[in-house]
Amino acid sequence: MDGPLTRIRPMALADCERVSEIRVRGWQHAYRGLIPETYLAGLDVAADAERRRARFAGGTGSVGNLVAERAGEILGWAAYGPYRDGGPANGDAELYAIYLDPRHVGGGIGRALLTEAVARCAPYPRMCLWVLKGNTRARRFYERAGFRPDGAEEPFEAGGVPVPELRYVKELRG
Repeated sequence: MDGPLTRIRPMALADCERVSEIRVRGWQHAYRGLIPETYLAGLDVAADAERRRARFAGGTGSVGNLVAERAGEILGWAAYGPYRDGGPANGDAELYAIYLDPRHVGGGIGRALLTEAVARCAPYPRMCLWVLKGNTRARRFYERAGFRPDGAEEPFEAGGVPVPELRYVKELRG
């Protein structure tokens, strides 16, 4: 069990390669059977890391990136910031991503990352996130943390296949 030895800290530029590895392996693990296998197999850690370094270096500071670290090894990553809905900002926060090294799923690291991301978004009235409709494990994880589906559903395209996502919301102010 992962416990008090896990430290949550802001991500640094030097963490980009490991974060990309966690993101790619996380997708391949969590989305097997939900996203076309050819799409998952085509994910490339090096290309993801290059994009991540460029975004990280050129960021405006509106996106928060956290890593979970134990004994000097990064085991998870989360990103959050203002809600992105394609239109004007609505004043809510959004959890953009949370991924773990697949070997450490179920040990409390995801919960620690989510708790810290929610705490850092406390000035916002609500936090939203999008989760694959078929990802039962993730949906239970978010529901245990107080998130609820609000009825919004949108697909995104992965390998030419529409993949439905549900929006979950948590009130941050009582």
